Amino acid sequence: MVCIAGVLGVKQVALGPLAVEAGIFAFLLLVILSSAVAELHGQKVATALVRLGFIPLILSALLIQFVIWLPVDKGMYPPAIEAFPIVVGQGARMMIAGLISYGVSQTLNVFLFSKLSRGQGKLVWLRGMIASVVSQIVDTLLFITISFLGERPILALMTGQMITKVILSIILVPPLISGVVALGRRLDR
Repeated sequence: MVCIAGVLGVKQVALGPLAVEAGIFAFLLLVILSSAVAELHGQKVATALVRLGFIPLILSALLIQFVIWLPVDKGMYPPAIEAFPIVVGQGARMMIAGLISYGVSQTLNVFLFSKLSRGQGKLVWLRGMIASVVSQIVDTLLFITISFLGERPILALMTGQMITKVILSIILVPPLISGVVALGRRLDR
């Protein structure tokens, strides 16, 4: 999910009147999975998995830069030659923004989800939704600010992203996290 979010994020999609980057769908799944791991195996394990997520994120960014650097095969489809670096390549500023926002928001999500439990393990859907809403707002604030401050107006982009992430967190996270946790409990039996 960490790696595909960056690839999907190249496309902006229209959800009603809001334009958002499509990577939010993979990121919401990542939020659901990290919360489910926290529920099933504890905050320490989930936080460790968040930290391990930096490995594929950094390796994929390095591999993308290496492949962009390699010479192009003369038989490659001509429009793809110009499109490839645009679609998969990101500037250093966006890569740094992605690393920071991923680390902070996912760690925050796991922390909030776990602390809202108070050891009782109840209301998974509500804890997941609250942790997702807060962590997605923080993710947006960090990523958009670091990526675009001083480069373009960010208020409209940030507002659209936040509204969409909050709405999707409210609609999608409760049933999905409940389902993933139920599946995990069944598999753990």
